[in-house]
Amino acid sequence: MNDRTVTANLALTLDGRYHGPEGPNDFGAFVPYVSTEVARDHLSRIWESATTAVLGRNNAEGFLGYWSPVADDPAADPRDRGYAKWLVETEKVVFSTTLTEAPWERTRLVSAPAAEVITELKSTGDGDILVNSSATLIKPLLAADLVDRLYLMVVPEIVGGGRRLFDDGLPATKWSLSRQETGELGELALIYDRVR
Repeated sequence: MNDRTVTANLALTLDGRYHGPEGPNDFGAFVPYVSTEVARDHLSRIWESATTAVLGRNNAEGFLGYWSPVADDPAADPRDRGYAKWLVETEKVVFSTTLTEAPWERTRLVSAPAAEVITELKSTGDGDILVNSSATLIKPLLAADLVDRLYLMVVPEIVGGGRRLFDDGLPATKWSLSRQETGELGELALIYDRVR
């Protein structure tokens, strides 16, 4: 068994939300922080060792729609271009119960439980498996204790509503802070490694 490292990244507000009270597309609290120097450096770190991107269908549609043109945009920040190029070119596993054919290259569609798919991926291939900003996948993986590293961007806002990443009922686990960086706007880029 290769036992690849499973990493996950997500941006959260101070009250632990990954979107605001208006629903899954309410990212207003995050907008001021996503293009800071700290955020861009953090973005570069999340993919540098990853060879597989794992996404939910909604994130895949949004991310690939937004980032694909950035890969070839000479005016884009080099860190943004690097991430975009990686996302377009890397192996992608997209969870969907509605798509019958992947509209993106190097993509495999799956509709099995996240823990089963990740367990299978861990035993094949090389490089990290990055669960890319898909909380609906990160949550069951945390519940199954399959996440080895968390890349969190915490923004200094309380939104007062919306979904939380860390729900009650998760198993007790211990994490070690391996990196912390604070941006000029008060955003925190954090890397936590699971202590096993």
